[in-house]
Amino acid sequence: METYVLAGGCFWCLDSAYVQFGGVSEVTCGYAGGHKPNPSYQDICNGNTGHAEVVTVKFDPEVISREAILDIFFTLHDPTQLNRQGADVGDQYRSAMYYSSEDQKVDFASALERAEEIWGPDVVTEITPLPELFEAEEYHQDYFEKNPNQGYCVAVVAPKVAKVRAKFTSLLK
Repeated sequence: METYVLAGGCFWCLDSAYVQFGGVSEVTCGYAGGHKPNPSYQDICNGNTGHAEVVTVKFDPEVISREAILDIFFTLHDPTQLNRQGADVGDQYRSAMYYSSEDQKVDFASALERAEEIWGPDVVTEITPLPELFEAEEYHQDYFEKNPNQGYCVAVVAPKVAKVRAKFTSLLK
């Protein structure tokens, strides 16, 4: 099993997208990259902790490749938007990949190069060592599955899930 920690805007979007793919065994929402220990969602929303909303994606690279996991990441969000995704604004919505090994760092750099072929030279995705990671509150886990009719889920999450489903159909569970 391999684990990637990725930040690409709202963690509900990443969580709901990744859980639909074969080989992905677990997706956990959390916070990383800030200076406050054990931040709450309210702390993150206040924008003064430095944390990004992240997902930890645990997957089997024998079933779904590392490249596919990272290509889904760069399809799911716009990596050219600095500290935002659409109407979600703040450094908690930044685009980042947090590596825990030199192999991951290389994988992430390769994925970033592939993304630049699509998005152009304005990709702002950070590649940094994995900082301390904090799990988000329980109500954030599987949020889209639990709240599919909530306004944000209908307007923002569902279209992103549909986008990656359409592009990566052969990898679905």
